[in-house]
Amino acid sequence: MNLDGLEMIAVLVVMGLFIKVLEQFGLFEPVGGEDSIEDDFELSTVCQRPEGLEKLQQLTKFTKKELQVLYRGFKNECPSGVVNEDTFKVIYSQFFPQGDSSMYAHFLFEAFDTNKNGSVSFEDFVIGLSIILRGTINDRLNWAFNLYDLNKDGCITKEEMLDIMKSIYDMMGKYTYPCMQEDAPREHVEIFFQKMDRNNDGVVTIDEFIESCQKVQFYNSDCSFAVT
Repeated sequence: MNLDGLEMIAVLVVMGLFIKVLEQFGLFEPVGGEDSIEDDFELSTVCQRPEGLEKLQQLTKFTKKELQVLYRGFKNECPSGVVNEDTFKVIYSQFFPQGDSSMYAHFLFEAFDTNKNGSVSFEDFVIGLSIILRGTINDRLNWAFNLYDLNKDGCITKEEMLDIMKSIYDMMGKYTYPCMQEDAPREHVEIFFQKMDRNNDGVVTIDEFIESCQKVQFYNSDCSFAVT
């Protein structure tokens, strides 16, 4: 498989998963009628109290109505007001029952858990989703880089990218197409670094990542970003 094919798999997998998470938490639930007083009241009385609607509107690119719908779904799935890693893993395992999504879910959880406290709050969730769905190209690429930079030291190593690639293939399970050879993840990492590691120092910095993604058009016309 060439880099374009790998890119397409990554885009479909990651963006598909985010859509599934949105469905799980109710973003695509039909919303009708006017903003309700009950919604505003509920938003202020959850155990893990989120920021007010106005502040969340300032921090994200969601409307008040969208935040209310997201919150309603979030509260239904997570009455405590936070999501732990185990919940993340359960959600993703439902959509990839033939594979092992646990490691990929772990990496995504780490990306959403910006406070590194072992839980994702409603604020963490919607701020991350806002970047993924409605951020600028640079915002999205920065978010993707943070996902790959597993130890958060400001650069991506081959080992980190290999862990990401293996987690994607493990998650896809027998539905991976075309069938991957055992050494395919490592081969794809080598291709990634040939494209990204401009100075051949063995790591990819954020500047190299963004520049390379923009040059080879790792995002399509509707600004969906690629993640590998």
